[in-house]
Amino acid sequence: MQPSSDTQACIPASAGEQACPAPPAYPASLLRVLALSGHGLWMLLGLALALGIYRVGRSEALLPLALGAVFISTGLLAACLRLPGLSEWHGWHPARRSRPTRDALLALAAYLPMLAVGGLVRGDNAFWATRVAGTALALCSAASLAYTVHRYRRQLSSGALRCTAQLPLSRMVAAWYAGGLWMWLCLAVQDGAVHPAGTRPWIMVLLVLALLLGLIEGLRWQALAQTDKRPAGTRGRTDRFVAALFTYAMPSLALLVVDLSDAGVPLVALAAVSCLLGRAIEQRAYEGMLARLCLAERAGHGP
Repeated sequence: MQPSSDTQACIPASAGEQACPAPPAYPASLLRVLALSGHGLWMLLGLALALGIYRVGRSEALLPLALGAVFISTGLLAACLRLPGLSEWHGWHPARRSRPTRDALLALAAYLPMLAVGGLVRGDNAFWATRVAGTALALCSAASLAYTVHRYRRQLSSGALRCTAQLPLSRMVAAWYAGGLWMWLCLAVQDGAVHPAGTRPWIMVLLVLALLLGLIEGLRWQALAQTDKRPAGTRGRTDRFVAALFTYAMPSLALLVVDLSDAGVPLVALAAVSCLLGRAIEQRAYEGMLARLCLAERAGHGP
């Protein structure tokens, strides 16, 4: 039976030794990637507001702000409803009335500047308080992502930990890439067209982020393969291929087609959803191999 995301599949640990993290089920992995995309949206929006380069218009800021809130809050709602396998949110079990973890408190703290930005955006977005709130929103979102990765890495064995040196950078770039696709969709929907919202420079930025993320992910998998000499199996290779297809190939093709022709908003939506599914598949496959390596080391068999 597949362990749920709020349990830890591990061998008995000695005193002071943390349990190995269990790989998430697909629904839990999808919720994590949704939260990643939401924080990416908030980071990009906050940074653009802080620099004073974001487009004018109240709805242009409120739509990505609200969409990011929906993405991040979906996991919290599932935990409150105690859905099977989804009863924890950043290590916190709200339905059990337990105390929030540090990870959960950092995630909750990002809601404060989000509400401030929602109340301050007025159209031109040049007000100094709006720019301060945008800066706080970007910093809180980045801090929440960074601490989530830090908390996850603390549970790993020494060998598995060495394989995750690129993980903090990978999660940050993934948040920018996924969040950038959703932000482009938000702006394109309001324009009723693609080119006025996307523009060629923004399309090039997204393509560069896709290339950078693919390079970092390749280094992560290479480091893991060098440490864990056991074959990944046919399913592992298939998951990686499907993840790459959805994360990089389909969105990049959509970006190029949109740049060459007015293909319409549905193609932008396809790119964003495809990236979401691809990241969920890749994250689950990667964390599954890390869990296997961690369990082997804790059992004393070595990698």
